[in-house]
Amino acid sequence: MPVPPHARGYASFGGSAGRTSAESTPDWTYPPTAPAGAPNIVVVLVDDMGYSDIGPFGSEIETPTLDRLAARGVRLSNYHTTPLCSPSRAALLTGINSHRAGFGFVANADPGYPGLRLELADDVLTLPEILRGNGYATYAVGKWHLVRDATMNPSAHRDSWPTQRGFDRYYGSLEGLNSFYYPNQLVSDSSVVDVEEYPQGYYLTDDLTDKALSYIKDLRAHDAEKPFFLYFAHVAMHGPLQAKAEDQAKYRGRYDQGWDELRRRRFAEQLAQGLFPPGTEQKPRNTEPGYEAAEWDSLSADEQRRYAKYMEVYAGMVDSIDQSLGRIVDLLDDLGELDNTIIVFTSDNGGTAEGGPEGTRSYFAEFAHVDDPDWVGDVPHDEDLIGTAKLGVHYPRGWGQASNTPFRFYKGQTFAGGVRVPLVVSWPKGLPRTDTDSGIRHEYAYVTDLAPTLLELAGLDRPSVRNGLPAKDFDGISAAELLRDQTAPTRHTEQYSEMTGHRGFYRDGWKLLSLHDSDADIDAPNWQLFDVRADPTELHDLSAQYPDKAAELAAAWDESAWANTVFPLLTRADLFRRRPEEARFAAPVRLLPGTPTLERYRSQRLIAYRDFTITADLTGTHQRPVQGFQPGDEGVLVAHGDPLGGYVLYVEDGEVVLGVNSYGRYTSVGVPLPVGTREITVRATVEPRLRWDFTIQVDGTPLAELTDQVQLVGMAPWTGISVGVDARGPVSWDLRERRGPFRYTGSLRAITYTPGPVQVPQRTIDAVEREAEYAAE
Repeated sequence: MPVPPHARGYASFGGSAGRTSAESTPDWTYPPTAPAGAPNIVVVLVDDMGYSDIGPFGSEIETPTLDRLAARGVRLSNYHTTPLCSPSRAALLTGINSHRAGFGFVANADPGYPGLRLELADDVLTLPEILRGNGYATYAVGKWHLVRDATMNPSAHRDSWPTQRGFDRYYGSLEGLNSFYYPNQLVSDSSVVDVEEYPQGYYLTDDLTDKALSYIKDLRAHDAEKPFFLYFAHVAMHGPLQAKAEDQAKYRGRYDQGWDELRRRRFAEQLAQGLFPPGTEQKPRNTEPGYEAAEWDSLSADEQRRYAKYMEVYAGMVDSIDQSLGRIVDLLDDLGELDNTIIVFTSDNGGTAEGGPEGTRSYFAEFAHVDDPDWVGDVPHDEDLIGTAKLGVHYPRGWGQASNTPFRFYKGQTFAGGVRVPLVVSWPKGLPRTDTDSGIRHEYAYVTDLAPTLLELAGLDRPSVRNGLPAKDFDGISAAELLRDQTAPTRHTEQYSEMTGHRGFYRDGWKLLSLHDSDADIDAPNWQLFDVRADPTELHDLSAQYPDKAAELAAAWDESAWANTVFPLLTRADLFRRRPEEARFAAPVRLLPGTPTLERYRSQRLIAYRDFTITADLTGTHQRPVQGFQPGDEGVLVAHGDPLGGYVLYVEDGEVVLGVNSYGRYTSVGVPLPVGTREITVRATVEPRLRWDFTIQVDGTPLAELTDQVQLVGMAPWTGISVGVDARGPVSWDLRERRGPFRYTGSLRAITYTPGPVQVPQRTIDAVEREAEYAAE
């Protein structure tokens, strides 16, 4: 019996439908399935780790898992990425040049131009979306950094969050960095994890690894054959540098000879491994102002001892990453799937200079120096705290240059030190090594090549449409042939780069580079030309010798810049412009007890560079009004921050106490609290040299002061505002050890923040710009 024409719900039905099942034929639709034997894919992306920090690229750090994978796989010695975090992640996950994907910078700005959209657009397909459409399970853990900081809060849209961009499951941090002991905010799928106190012994890398393993085990418990894509984006090695005691201990004393000797040894090992041709020269120590690294032997014994400790921590973190990968490899081995899993290991950019020439006790404090170089007492008081949860340190940039051995400069610049990083690929079933294959590929490859390469290796197609829109084409070119055949030439023959005015253009072995001086015209590059086939470390400028080649590549850079929406080039002040509606983040807000911890950026806008007032209303609720503070009431009224910086207001033993943590240096003041107190007010007043003066008022009467306190800037406080408890990381170590999160037991009706206008004195303009520059990197 035919279906009547008005029965529209049957139009796409593949069976037949009569009036009863006896007259009908069933039919089912199925989601896409992967081709038989399709490989699993694991991409491990490390943050801010330079070229020489793992064993297969010359390091002394113990990386047995990577050594094992490299021995069976392929190393790309000439692989390049972008100079900063978010752009590299966008390029890796989309196969599209970072500006064209909307990420010409990190997701901590919003200047309002196409190449700086700082969220993935609707016509940009991601690798997990493509893989899921081909029948893969897709999982991500770790750092995301593809969400503008203004859209990390629960009220914002989630269009660029991981589970909206192709991942079935996600666990990690949307931020560009985090504490390894007290992450400020973790997200599971599309919701913030409600954590009041992290368990003893918590370490972020271990937590992320546990979650990755659980995803794989869960899949295999339900489906023995479905391939998976795991994107493991480590928060390490980004500052602050924090390592477990046992991992630090393995490297005690190993760096006492300093960074000059370390660079010499690593380069010798790189030459011995065949990563560079004989005759390659290593860059002498960087000497350019703002990038220079001191000669190790010129340092005092105290400086050498302290600086060596920083590197011990860094090495312990790299070791921890290898341990993490080892756990994943062991699970794949146990499942019998290791040989048919493509494993990619790489870094998002080179080692960093963010710790300055001397290293820093606070990753955040380094962002905002003014005319007083010791404005927060930046040298650690107790060197035993370096690398622990109590400080957010970063190493001196001499170790950053060692990380980037044998190249020039650091993360953030387009020279090789910023963009040339290790890449290891292992797939025993699909890329078997022969006895005549060295396992090293010297041909050029770029981060956008990874997505098309993985799809070709897995035999998968890429759709041409996303959400009804024509999807942007890949800019990357598959390097599958290069991986399979060590004699194959690269198909990626030219590539532009740009970051905060630093420029680069590669074509057929020639590389044109410009290091931008922040005081110079951003559109007036000082080009240098290198033949990187003969001079891979970019030491010998040939621009005067070959002016026509320099002009040719400069014109090619300009053409590529227009094609990839690089223009307009922005000064730092313009780069950090925010959309006008973000002004609402600085409007007064009333927070009720039980409100989940506010997101970091939202919280910071209430206090950054401004006077502000915090009012604690102790009159209970409308249902249970009280007469204010009563004997025995105690606990935290409000806390904002963690060990890396913040402030806390609490009641204990009949006193109200204000504690301020200035990037790890804690100061407090307390006064007796009269019974019946209905309102406690803290007023912060901006003073010169980025300081605050604090006043505590009780029912309108000033009773105590805490003056000359360093303002918390440069993304501090890191943990957001908690009401009635000091959640997550403690502002005061002593208080946490004595009382735990210390929930308030009295009747707290609300906490109200009343921000004043932004006040940035002229003398701190340079400091603010420095904060912006570093915080973004």
